[in-house]
Amino acid sequence: MAPLNVMIANSAKRAAYSAGQAARVLWYTGHYAYGRRLMGPLTDPGEAPYAEEFGPLDRERLKTAFREVFQRDWKNIEAGIYKMPAELRRAPSPSRLWRTSRDYLLDARKVAQRKYTRAHSEVLTDAARDKYPRYYLQNFHYQTDGWLTDASAARYDMQVETLFTGSAAAMRRQALPFVRDALAERDAGAASLLDLGCGGGGFLADIHDNWPMLNLTALDLSPAYLGRARAALGGARDVNFVQQPAEKTGLADASFDIITSVYLFHELPPKVRAEVSAEIARLLKPGGVYIHTDTIQFGDEPGFDILLENFPRGFHEPYYDSYCRTDLPALFGEAGLEKTQETLAFLTKVTAFQKPA
Repeated sequence: MAPLNVMIANSAKRAAYSAGQAARVLWYTGHYAYGRRLMGPLTDPGEAPYAEEFGPLDRERLKTAFREVFQRDWKNIEAGIYKMPAELRRAPSPSRLWRTSRDYLLDARKVAQRKYTRAHSEVLTDAARDKYPRYYLQNFHYQTDGWLTDASAARYDMQVETLFTGSAAAMRRQALPFVRDALAERDAGAASLLDLGCGGGGFLADIHDNWPMLNLTALDLSPAYLGRARAALGGARDVNFVQQPAEKTGLADASFDIITSVYLFHELPPKVRAEVSAEIARLLKPGGVYIHTDTIQFGDEPGFDILLENFPRGFHEPYYDSYCRTDLPALFGEAGLEKTQETLAFLTKVTAFQKPA
């Protein structure tokens, strides 16, 4: 049995975790309710409802799975697999919360207007065509500015956490045990990790927080989001920031022990998914591990399939349905990677693939 002082400290830590997460869930759920009211039903008045392929939502299972992801998150922290997350170690700034909330609520009206008018190509300009692939030049999720501006990059984390009512970071952290497993037989100080489509750098910040000796590379196609990642990793030394597409990184063959991606593949057309898979296999060292974190797919949680079916109808997600039907072991198997482990975390699935030694 653990000493009394250890038990007391652990209880206090758990109470802090629970209180912090409860406050976050309440905060983001309030914003979610506001956004849903603005977005309205999936179909406009007078339109016939969509023909649904899947059965009704299992609401009880949804509630249980939501609780389970926080329970698992705490158990991982308690077991020392990763640290208490930074957002729970310090009190949030009231002024920052106010600015973030105000920006989100004002922008939500613009997002709703795009949804009503099906406006999802505002960022498709002649100037942008010369810099970015065509599939990239869309207002994914009907969000303002697509992926291309500082304002979009500053707003994105709030949008994602609101969409998942405060569970997004906890779901994302379920990839960290996979990173730990990949480092089990490696010298972390000599190991290298690449995060493809790093976005604002939140996941890389978690990795650096737990393994500060790792050699990190952050890759994203958006200069604005890459700039956000630089800020998130401001305390990290020797991080390599690369502005390139995930399908053509320009990085050296067999140069990484670990590659990660978070919610990247469901934003890619099927052809580009195959190209990115091949690029991952090229970049991994023999025995290297790719950790794939993305949405659950059809059949993973049968009671949630209707959510996955309707998500791209409520938001502009042109490649989401095809991703949810993709055979991931076959996709990465074509590139020469073998599936080794997998876990579900509420609406997220984490899968590890290894390059044969």
